[in-house]
Amino acid sequence: MHKELSPLIAATTQWLTRAYPAGGGALDAALCAAQAHQAVTVAAWLRYPTPMDAALVGVAGPGGSARLDWITGSDETPVADEYAWRTWVDEVVASWAAGLLTDPDLARDAVTAVTSPSARRHTGASPAAFRRLLTPDENDRRAAALLRHPDLLAPVAELHHAGLLDALTPGQPLTA
Repeated sequence: MHKELSPLIAATTQWLTRAYPAGGGALDAALCAAQAHQAVTVAAWLRYPTPMDAALVGVAGPGGSARLDWITGSDETPVADEYAWRTWVDEVVASWAAGLLTDPDLARDAVTAVTSPSARRHTGASPAAFRRLLTPDENDRRAAALLRHPDLLAPVAELHHAGLLDALTPGQPLTA
């Protein structure tokens, strides 16, 4: 898709997997990260659907993780080398991704929106690219137990839920 979104997707995925980590070893961490990455990618493509949108967020920056850290109760103050990636976290994308991770119907609608024939020319993706988001198996569910827990993600998912619904409603203006 848009290369300008790569830092935003990477940072927002990292924020989600740090806020809601996998409970097991390296395999669980990788499965959890894959699910977070797929949800964040779909959310970013919905939030920034055109090359111009992606370029603008690349110039202006997405805003950072400060509010998300506060909402999730993180009291750690990032050290200098930790802070840089946090500035690329997008609060709206994290909120939308949290919504997708906790609501299978919403995830299906979002993946359909970004992989529809009209959107495919921009994203180049098919629904199969989002299998772990759409149809997680038992290993995926176990690995991402915190990441997919509706009660734990509710404070983040609810932040911009209305905007996500607007983005999925054809012909409606996008709201944050």
